[in-house]
Amino acid sequence: MKAITIPEFGAADVLRLDEVEVPDPGPGQVSIDVAYAGANFAEILYRRGVVDVPLPFVPGIEVSGHIRALGPGVEGLRAGQPVAALTIVDGGGYAEVATTSADLVVPLDGHDLGLGTAAALPSNSTTAFLVLDRVARLEPGESVLIHAAAGGVGSQLGQAARLLGAGRVAGTVGDPAKVQAAKEFGYDEVVLRDEVAESGRFDVVVDMIGGTARRTGSDLLAPMGRLVVMGNASGAEDVGISANELWFTNKTVSGFNLAAFAAAFPQEAGRALHRAVTAAANGELRVRTETLPLEQAAQAHRRIESGGTTGKLVLEVELSLPGLSTQC
Repeated sequence: MKAITIPEFGAADVLRLDEVEVPDPGPGQVSIDVAYAGANFAEILYRRGVVDVPLPFVPGIEVSGHIRALGPGVEGLRAGQPVAALTIVDGGGYAEVATTSADLVVPLDGHDLGLGTAAALPSNSTTAFLVLDRVARLEPGESVLIHAAAGGVGSQLGQAARLLGAGRVAGTVGDPAKVQAAKEFGYDEVVLRDEVAESGRFDVVVDMIGGTARRTGSDLLAPMGRLVVMGNASGAEDVGISANELWFTNKTVSGFNLAAFAAAFPQEAGRALHRAVTAAANGELRVRTETLPLEQAAQAHRRIESGGTTGKLVLEVELSLPGLSTQC
């Protein structure tokens, strides 16, 4: 089958369109004929070697498509069924066929939801509900600050906060051109990141930027506030937060990594994905997608790395893909 591989760690140019073996589902798994694969910053971390993966590696943490085959012990799913799925535990989504745990697969039967949209839900939308509900334990009426509000996950966090009953939902962006785009995703207010210090206090701050944004986010927490760390897109050096400071100010810092969570708690991650699919199908959760062909995966990576994207890039896999074993 055709797949995008990482043959060596490096810049986006290392990505290659190759021929690889078709994977078979193991016990408790399903294989999926992939229609679309979401493009995410997580796959850039794999490509850079920040996450230690065996090479050559097929990236891709989320897909939509149709079930190809069921592994031993899988019940409640069927071949040919349209699904959205997290493939984040072992990767493999940038391919014509991917495998994953059946617990991380959600049927799309009965949902008025296209496969292109469905591919954008498993990572960002699932993360949004887990971060705010499971980790931050957001209470109705509380205030929330989301960094990178116009990005793929930021656009979902603002809407999820609203669905969970937040009283005030604020976001930050790094570019004035992104302010209006972010406001379309549930935010009461959107400010430039370097101006957020004047925005008051928040019960919950979600940070995927790192560096000064992380330090500012901690400073903006109200008493009993919770900072959730879920990325370091800036590539800045780690930020130390004093345990004694947390003690004296009644603040909490938590971390969230979807891959580790899905590996440890696949059923709970699957339930959050089901929640996201239902919300999107009901029109309660909006996803803005832009589609590129799979062979332009390197272009998708460059655009994400540039910080210039809003919403979600999705790679279309069901194509006649020319030029095997060529650079992307």
